Amino acid sequence: MRKKTALIHGGITTDAQTGAVSLPIFQASTFKQKSVGDFTYEYGRTGNPTREGVESFIAAIEQGTHGFAFASGMAAIHAVMQLFEAGDHLLITDDVYGGTYRLMTKILAKNNISVSFVDTADHAAIEAAITSATKAIFIETPTNPLLKVTDIRAVAQLAQQHNLTLIVDNTFSTPYWQNPLVLGADIVVHSATKYLGGHSDVVAGLVAVKDEQLAEQLHFIQNGAGAVLSPHDSWLLIRGMKTLGVRMEEIEHNANKLAAFLVAHPKVEKVYYPGLSSHKGHTIHEAQASGFGGIISFTVATEEQALALLQRTKFFTLAESLGAVESLISLPAKMTHASIPRERRLALGIEDGLIRISVGLEDIEDLIEDLTQALQ
Repeated sequence: MRKKTALIHGGITTDAQTGAVSLPIFQASTFKQKSVGDFTYEYGRTGNPTREGVESFIAAIEQGTHGFAFASGMAAIHAVMQLFEAGDHLLITDDVYGGTYRLMTKILAKNNISVSFVDTADHAAIEAAITSATKAIFIETPTNPLLKVTDIRAVAQLAQQHNLTLIVDNTFSTPYWQNPLVLGADIVVHSATKYLGGHSDVVAGLVAVKDEQLAEQLHFIQNGAGAVLSPHDSWLLIRGMKTLGVRMEEIEHNANKLAAFLVAHPKVEKVYYPGLSSHKGHTIHEAQASGFGGIISFTVATEEQALALLQRTKFFTLAESLGAVESLISLPAKMTHASIPRERRLALGIEDGLIRISVGLEDIEDLIEDLTQALQ
């Protein structure tokens, strides 16, 4: 089954009992048992038919065996982190989303789980950072917001050599363009709020795995901690995921043209987009993914210029998040990555004048004209 077909027919997306082609919203907190212990569903936190629909859906399109739906992307990552214990050590991509950085440094530290941030595009740096306490490698590829690319296959081989769990945040590429489980990862996570939902109307997180033992552990954590996705949000997510393929193709069409426009503009100093042949990770990304996505970051000379630009756009909405049908624009240093200390941001290359855009489905000429007048 090819990807666009899987997005329509993968997982449980219809109701077997009624024949409804849209899986119903089972708005129930508990379920009648035939007799004590004889049931299909027991309690809403443990399982729900609508949530099971989206969980089977993400497993299918990520080519895994089990999926799990959570109340947010950060809840999904936090649940995965509960696989580890006090004294464990994790390696994390250095250029990571600010919320992930905050979780790793402020919350996991309380559980005595230590982390090291490394450039996961540098295999020697990864190997040098592995200790006897290291249990996992967590990577974003492409990263947020600098679009750095990590070779998933190579890191998977390294993880296997050292008996480490490889976790990949696949939010930017989506399962339509990239499938980390196929490339050797053990766990894939998504902020499903973004491209999978696609309409800025749901907050959700998804996890997919291919290993039965990992699946059992994650279900226990999901049920025990309880940060599950609601039935209504599960239904919204299923609806959004069905159009993922056509959205990603049109978004990428727009992104390629916008990236070329920005590269040629005299007031733009740097452009970060893996679809550009000049991008450092272009070749690796092309080898492990079938598309380059819709996130572009670029720099202007100063923070003041960046702030002025953000105030002038008409079709790029100034807002956090990404991956929706409408184009969004943000200043990572003061928005998505404000939780990272400025010194560290600058060391990573997240400059005060760095702007991130999430390309949407508007007419490309309108988007180019909007940025043209804003840059002036």
